[in-house]
Amino acid sequence: MRISTNQIYDQNMRSIMQNQGDLAKTQEQLASGKRIITPSDDPVGAAKVLRLTEEIDELTQFQRNNDLVTGSLEQQEAVLTNITESINRARTLIVQAGNGILDDPDKRAIGAELEQIKLEVFDLMNTQDADGNYLYAGYQSGNQAFTFNPASGGNAISFSGDAGVNFIQLSNSSKIQSTSNGYEVFENVLSRFNFSVTANTVTSLEGATIKEQGTFDTFFNNNYDNANLTNNDFRVDFLGTGQAQLVNQNSGAVIETVGYTSGEPFTLKGMQFEAVASPGDSISFSLDQPEKKSMAQTIHEVQSLLSDTSINHGALQDAIADALVGLDNGLEKISLERASLGSRLNIAESTYESNLDMEIAAKAQRSSIQDVDYAEASTEFAKQETALSAALATFPQISNLSLFNYI
Repeated sequence: MRISTNQIYDQNMRSIMQNQGDLAKTQEQLASGKRIITPSDDPVGAAKVLRLTEEIDELTQFQRNNDLVTGSLEQQEAVLTNITESINRARTLIVQAGNGILDDPDKRAIGAELEQIKLEVFDLMNTQDADGNYLYAGYQSGNQAFTFNPASGGNAISFSGDAGVNFIQLSNSSKIQSTSNGYEVFENVLSRFNFSVTANTVTSLEGATIKEQGTFDTFFNNNYDNANLTNNDFRVDFLGTGQAQLVNQNSGAVIETVGYTSGEPFTLKGMQFEAVASPGDSISFSLDQPEKKSMAQTIHEVQSLLSDTSINHGALQDAIADALVGLDNGLEKISLERASLGSRLNIAESTYESNLDMEIAAKAQRSSIQDVDYAEASTEFAKQETALSAALATFPQISNLSLFNYI
């Protein structure tokens, strides 16, 4: 086979160029720390790296979401803790206000402190996050969750948000509630169940009050009819047998019968009546429609009464009883919400750890495919450098070859 001088020259040039290209590529791998610089270096590996990078980016976003929701839930936990402490203080003051030996200045002093607690609780219910959004306003987070209007004909403190709650995705299969509905947490709180006397034919009705709240609450829950209000009308009939009988006025059903002595107190389903009555007399009453109000509203009502010097002791005692039941029901609501927050925080923490493990595994797998082996690449670089130096050293000699050298 005959090889011309031009062929020898071209072959050496191609060899030098190839060595330079290989050396430059290896140098780039060492400088970047990446084995795969372009997809053509390893198409299958490049595809795997792309998929793993997308997975890592998604996990990173999930972790950011987790940080956000954890911060929000911890802020809500702090809000509820502060409200609980304030309500417990208010409860103590309200019990103290029921002390019959207190004079008007003492009551006004208690009312002034209750006013400050009310405003503190009101502000806490309108807590904003770092972005200025109201935590408990639902989807209307740009506006206050609760408003205070002392001149209102109804509740002075009322919910003005909506029922919306937000969720944040923490993984492909898990999302968590990041906010709570202010109405459900703070305002959907039942006040004390009560009844009102509507008519009587007795000689003298000395009293009609709730003596055993728990017993009455059971009676109320079992008998109150929101669909047909006439079923909420009852009557106490005084029988000739020395008994008092509780009857539903609409159905005629007998609820309970107890012994009775005229002028002495007696109890029916937790309600205590005291009357001078004769056989054939009766006392008619209705179950009051259940009311719902926030604890701040409950405090507002008691605080207003304490500043009213004309209110009698009995009315104040009834208001205090109403307030204590309302506050206790509200504290129970908050306790349930705090339990829910704790559960969500636990889920967020476990999901964070799971995502972190997955992120570490994905990064390790991507590194094994994409990252360069420095020891191997350094050895290859030295070998390529030697080959290029040899090619450059011999090229002038080969390129100067001619038949005239042999004549």
